[in-house]
Amino acid sequence: MLSVSEFPIKPVSTKGRYYKRLGNSNHLMSASEISDLYMQTMQYSWDSYPYLGANMDDLNFEKIKSFINKVNQVKRFSLPENPVDALFKLNMIKVETPTNAAMILFSKENLRYNVHIGRFKTASMIIADKMINGNLFDVLEDAMQTIVGHLKFAFEITGKTTQRTEIPEYPMDAIRELLVNALVHRDYQSPTDIQIRIYDNSITFFNPSGLFGNITEEQLKTDNYQASTRNKQIAEVFYLTNDIEKYGSGFIRIRKAIAKYPTMKFSFSNSGHGFLTEISYENQKTTVETTVETTVETILKLIEQTPSITQQQLIEKLNLSRRGVEWNIKKLKEKGLIIRRGSTRGEGGYWEVVNPD
Repeated sequence: MLSVSEFPIKPVSTKGRYYKRLGNSNHLMSASEISDLYMQTMQYSWDSYPYLGANMDDLNFEKIKSFINKVNQVKRFSLPENPVDALFKLNMIKVETPTNAAMILFSKENLRYNVHIGRFKTASMIIADKMINGNLFDVLEDAMQTIVGHLKFAFEITGKTTQRTEIPEYPMDAIRELLVNALVHRDYQSPTDIQIRIYDNSITFFNPSGLFGNITEEQLKTDNYQASTRNKQIAEVFYLTNDIEKYGSGFIRIRKAIAKYPTMKFSFSNSGHGFLTEISYENQKTTVETTVETTVETILKLIEQTPSITQQQLIEKLNLSRRGVEWNIKKLKEKGLIIRRGSTRGEGGYWEVVNPD
């Protein structure tokens, strides 16, 4: 009997070609798939390699200082105030050379990793489009503002208050999560842009990279999957700034967010050329009363049980984003149901529940 031991470094070529098994057949691997599999078996990530030809003078130190301040405010990690020391602590400098991640995040020059956003009436009729590029944090905020600028909003006045409630066309937490996911998991060696298409009743995100690691589409449909990270340093940076709540939990939060929109659907498909996600709906949501009350009541109950509870603890208990918790806290304040006493930062401060007459 012939026995061949598994080779630890993958992929292995046969006659100069690389194949992978899909179902009952072999498929020729793309250059991107070959690179991804090699990185996985060697436990490397492309973004941790030194950026070819770069030096420390290529970095925008003001951007790095802003990043340091945000990380230290979030308190998931502590960074020194000196930008160079902070990057060294994050292993983003290799022999006086910034890593690929450091340059993508903080380069002075525009590296032209584009996010292309279009507003479409039909597949062939473009109403408006915009190309966004630059430092990754700036790209995130600019792209988010551009998307929101093309969305529809419904307005509700319940009669309980004269103030109107804005109801976005899509849950903003889900939209931001999809955008962050595209930026963090993008294949930055690909020349193809991230493409976001906004239609009358749907929005799609195309990321020029397929799923990374061994995760499958079917596993992503569950709430119990183990995700791998293509760009480990970029993912860590977004985690430290609280733009990622927890590794590998993005799609779970997206499904929970859109579950509050009655006719909304979430779908995705993967290929060797990229990953396409879509959120669509039949009827636009025009009321928030049941959704808001359910979340608000839960938060109110938690505050009654533990008046000193922090925002971070609410985030973890409810599996909401920080913005989601802040939004619901604001609603409770507007209804006059809670008052903050003492410090607003958590230590020494607490919530007081106001019982209505």
